Amino acid sequence: MTEARLLPGGRRASLRLERHLVDPPQVVWGALTSRDQLLTWFPCDVEVVGGTWKVGAAILFRFSPEVIDLTLHGQVLAVDEPRLLSFTWGEETLRFDLSVEGTGTRIILTDELPPGIAARNAAGWEQCLLRLARHDLPGESSWKASFDAYAAEFFPEFGPQEGPPSDHKVVKSSQ
Repeated sequence: MTEARLLPGGRRASLRLERHLVDPPQVVWGALTSRDQLLTWFPCDVEVVGGTWKVGAAILFRFSPEVIDLTLHGQVLAVDEPRLLSFTWGEETLRFDLSVEGTGTRIILTDELPPGIAARNAAGWEQCLLRLARHDLPGESSWKASFDAYAAEFFPEFGPQEGPPSDHKVVKSSQ
């Protein structure tokens, strides 16, 4: 299983998650940048305004109303196909680094975020990366166990951790 690690330094919390994917970087790049493919693993619909991933492009992140009524805004920060994609996601900055690893890809996800949501996001990104790797999800209880472990691990540095928003609804994955 992927394990999130806190990165030292900086004025905000930074998480780092790594995973080996069987597909080559160009295929993984498509999963990171194609709206249809993003829907299979990212936690919400991702619309790049204008349709092109280029530095400065605006991004809309729309969550399903069945989960939570929320739209976040972001902006593309860096694009180096098929090696690097970085963008803001609400208050967070996401960075995806891709490199060749054997016949597949090593993906490194870095999430710079407010410290109070580090455990929630670490547990959530584990689930997302499992979907990206096309693995079955272990279920809600697995997310909760992962969140609880991260909350305990991160408490000494960041204090209490926020879980999902109170109006968040659990939707069973069809994958």
